[in-house]
Amino acid sequence: MTLPAEQQPTAVVTGASSGIGAATARRLAAAGYRTVLTARRADRVEELAAELNGDGHRAEAHPLDVTDRAAVDAFASRLGPLAPGSVLVNNAGGALGLDPVATADPADWRSMYEVNVLGTLHVTQALLPALTASGEGTVLVLSSTAGHGTYEGGAGYVASKHGAHVLAETLRLELCGQPVRVIEIAPGMVRTEEFSLTRFRGDADKAAKVYEGVAEPLTAEDVADTVVWAVTRPPHVNVDLLVVRPRAQASNTKVHRER
Repeated sequence: MTLPAEQQPTAVVTGASSGIGAATARRLAAAGYRTVLTARRADRVEELAAELNGDGHRAEAHPLDVTDRAAVDAFASRLGPLAPGSVLVNNAGGALGLDPVATADPADWRSMYEVNVLGTLHVTQALLPALTASGEGTVLVLSSTAGHGTYEGGAGYVASKHGAHVLAETLRLELCGQPVRVIEIAPGMVRTEEFSLTRFRGDADKAAKVYEGVAEPLTAEDVADTVVWAVTRPPHVNVDLLVVRPRAQASNTKVHRER
């Protein structure tokens, strides 16, 4: 049974233009959510919204840079009230470089912090009033196992994802007693079409080596499944932290590679 538009929960997905964000939007749409797709690349989110609407779902594309606070606030004001069960999926983020602390580019660190931490902060702050007013809201942060364990060359990314983890953890404490859940999902090795390619600035060979010998890294769809499972638990159930890795990865620094 399809709910009336005003009763249908909304899922706002940031970084929905590709990878985990796009896969999550598809799964949430199939689960009955009105999906609101945001990303900087307008053509990508518009194409995905058209696909979802063509499949009989309700989807809207909103080009958005989460590091632009004025744009985020304008987006939130256009969104309007949210129905109970609505969710914000803070997925926008990424990594740049794999340089040691001694030689890392501070501009890369700043860029990662801007999107991974402040971008999450901007959108969460902007949508939190509507999620609270709905009487049954969820803020979900897609962090990373990088936010829970260090590795050489990853300090900038690790620091930013640790910031996202601490943001979620602190927000959960601060919202205790309010009708909003705060969920963190921390994926390990996920092979998507763009993550490592972006990290290595388009160097396909370096990007491929990340997954070399790993028979089955996680896919975007694997992570999307965990998101949908977590947000569709009964409203009194909060999945504080869900760490998901491929079987071949025991930690950030121990990965089984077939030769």
